[in-house]
Amino acid sequence: MKRVIAIADRTAFASLKLLVALNVLFFLSFLVIALLAAGQARAETPRTDQVCAGADMLSALQKDDPAAYRKIETEAAATPNGKGLLWKLEKAGERPSFLFGTMHMTDPRVTTLPPAAQKAFDAADTVVIETTEVLDKQKMMAAFLKEPELMMFTDSTTLSSLLSPDDAAAVNKALDARGIPPASVAKMKPWMLSTMVALPACELARQAGGTLVLDIKLAEDARASGKAVDGLETVADQLRAMASLPLAFHMKGLVDTLKLGDRVNDVNETMIVLYQRGDTGMLWPLFRAVLPGDEDDSASYAAFEEIMITSRNKVMIDHARPILAKGNVFMAVGALHLPGAEGLVEDFRKAGYTVTAVD
Repeated sequence: MKRVIAIADRTAFASLKLLVALNVLFFLSFLVIALLAAGQARAETPRTDQVCAGADMLSALQKDDPAAYRKIETEAAATPNGKGLLWKLEKAGERPSFLFGTMHMTDPRVTTLPPAAQKAFDAADTVVIETTEVLDKQKMMAAFLKEPELMMFTDSTTLSSLLSPDDAAAVNKALDARGIPPASVAKMKPWMLSTMVALPACELARQAGGTLVLDIKLAEDARASGKAVDGLETVADQLRAMASLPLAFHMKGLVDTLKLGDRVNDVNETMIVLYQRGDTGMLWPLFRAVLPGDEDDSASYAAFEEIMITSRNKVMIDHARPILAKGNVFMAVGALHLPGAEGLVEDFRKAGYTVTAVD
């Protein structure tokens, strides 16, 4: 049978990489809303319980190329701590706490916690998210304005000057479709614009309509119930990390995602299906198996993993330890931070914790 993942579909998986990359930074949800507001978008907002249309590309691969699917499964199975979203953290002298992997989206399948996670959240005294600055718009704007060069071209460069005429036209078309006048974002760095084109229109509309991504919902629910809320990073930390990646990496990601077009819904669905299954260890094996890429591509994503995940994991551990010492904490961070030999689960074990997956 002909493989479902043909050459024409490889852009879909390249864009799946980008969507995962963007999903690592949960403050980007704020940027989405800010960009929509800046463009005075007034598109009709879907119901908050609406699920974006899309097909699970992994299921298609399993059906049409079972050998490729088994290879991905085998590599995923070999990924340390690659299965599960909720982990119990125990250390002598401290009350137990929990580590939970999130997806920074508004889809109700994501924002509805599994029963065990909901129980741990309800019982917690303190809830920890990546950065609490996203809960205060003034602090967010202050962080953005303090180092504008991280997000904007401060010289004569514009986005269109870095694109071919065809790619520039595609960018403008994608922004128009999302209610963003291209002229209003002409000086923005490409990774910010990627945020606008890598998410389905229904997800953008839900966020613009006030629906909260999971992490912010957890923090707001915690505050409403009288829990303490703390953070592990600053927005500036995340901005500097993203901006430190090569411009060519960001430009390629933007153009690849534009080529995806309406298939972004399939990308989104694949992400959510893997998240619901708790298959955090399957994401990168899927990318490597279906889209090996050239050496430059592999090196770029290796750099991304090091800067945006591995290095930040070390910072999160250092900042989490004094908070966890108080006991009974529910710590919620992007699910991609959990698996792997350099993931948070393993890092907490190295820090002296007993870490156990919770069914």
